[in-house]
Amino acid sequence: MAAQGRYVLALDQGTTSSRAILFDHVGRAIAAQGQEFPQIFPQPGWVEHDPEAIWSSQLAVAQAVVRQAGLGGADIAAIGITNQRETTLVWDRATGAPVMNAIVWQDRRTAALCDQLKAEGWEPRIREKTGLVLDAYFSGTKLAWMLDHLPGLRARGARGEVLFGTVDSYLIWRLSGGRAHVTDYSNASRTLLFDIHTLTWDEELLARLDIPTAMLPQPRQSSEVYAETDAALFGVPIPIAGDAGDQQAATFGQACFEPGTAKNTYGTGSFLLLNTGEQPRRSANGMLTTIGWGLGGRVTYCLEGSIFITGAAVQWLRDALGIISQADETEALAASLPDTGGVYLVPAFAGLGAPYWDPYARGALVGLTRGSGRAEIARAALEAACYQTRDVVQAMAADAGIALTELRVDGGMVVNNWLMQFQADILDVTVQRPLVAETSALGAAYLAGLAVGYWSGLEDVTRNWAVDRVFTPHMEEERRTRLYHGWQRAVERARAWAEPEGH
Repeated sequence: MAAQGRYVLALDQGTTSSRAILFDHVGRAIAAQGQEFPQIFPQPGWVEHDPEAIWSSQLAVAQAVVRQAGLGGADIAAIGITNQRETTLVWDRATGAPVMNAIVWQDRRTAALCDQLKAEGWEPRIREKTGLVLDAYFSGTKLAWMLDHLPGLRARGARGEVLFGTVDSYLIWRLSGGRAHVTDYSNASRTLLFDIHTLTWDEELLARLDIPTAMLPQPRQSSEVYAETDAALFGVPIPIAGDAGDQQAATFGQACFEPGTAKNTYGTGSFLLLNTGEQPRRSANGMLTTIGWGLGGRVTYCLEGSIFITGAAVQWLRDALGIISQADETEALAASLPDTGGVYLVPAFAGLGAPYWDPYARGALVGLTRGSGRAEIARAALEAACYQTRDVVQAMAADAGIALTELRVDGGMVVNNWLMQFQADILDVTVQRPLVAETSALGAAYLAGLAVGYWSGLEDVTRNWAVDRVFTPHMEEERRTRLYHGWQRAVERARAWAEPEGH
């Protein structure tokens, strides 16, 4: 089936902003629009978004980017969606109105429920079925919290009057005028409710959390036509044909199609994914086993290391501490020093993710002396992104039995050359930065374009992938070991800091 339009539109709905990018046949971004939306912090450890702000910002940039390029809806072959994962929404089937704010992936309000499930012995079964650790990060316990705390919601869910979805499901539902309630395998695999072996919602887990099946979206492949957009939105109906969680989409956009290829995305947090092929690999070292994508009747699995805070630590320097006015100042500050003088920042603002999975860890700034200043703290924030990545790479290598030889990188932070060089140095592997840094959006575009014949196969995608710059390690082993040892000591200071509820 040959695609009608000349371009593919990717909607990249992230944690802090909604973006829309138009891609041409060689994978080049021809126009882009972005819009930030508010972060809501009702109390410590809680993070919410207004679903209407997610929708209105995403629609606004989608329509604006088409206008910016001087195009109409007929010029768009397909729309692909990629999204912040695990963020949990419930909305009214009849009106589309959200029942409450979305509970964001960073939110820790269900840590006590996770502790309860662990005490009941659920963790091994959850691990076996879903590939995930039992943590407040995932959608299942967030949905259970909503059902437990909003009177009458569970009964309405059982009657099918309200729908649950992650951000992709919500956007597809809104874009299609309520005609499609679907998700893809990659997003479903992040809910704590989905069996990644049978590709179905798990009845046992749904029963324990008392989640009505009638609320759930239909799981589908990551590359197929789910619905068409409501004609009023772009003038003509456009196929919605790609859907993947942001990290899986970035892995696809980075052309990591062979088992053993890996990418790391440096955004609000960082997420390192390693393609393990068509068989799920179990982790003994705190990695997640997750679905990369479903394509052409086949499922690709990945190991993932989820780091909660990397770029968000730079935002914290800017917004909370006020020691920088914009993120790119950190590069010059870091480069102005030979080292941090022993200062380490452990940005456990929302607990620690892989490989620690410690929801009670909290941020720590250690090693301060009278001579420590804004440059040392800024550099420590950047170094923390690299140390956390090494934590994950080491654990992943132990799980997969594969030593990483190169790391493909993307995300907002990778424009920082100092950071990429330090990453290569601390890992002792080459770091490859691609020409197109917007790889989540690109992956969503590829998945959508493949579904409608705009691209003919994975060879087209691989051919489009191109390197911007390679960073080669040149740090002495003794220094690498010493710096990383200091990081490990700092992490120990940050762990198990917050008291569990009831203590």
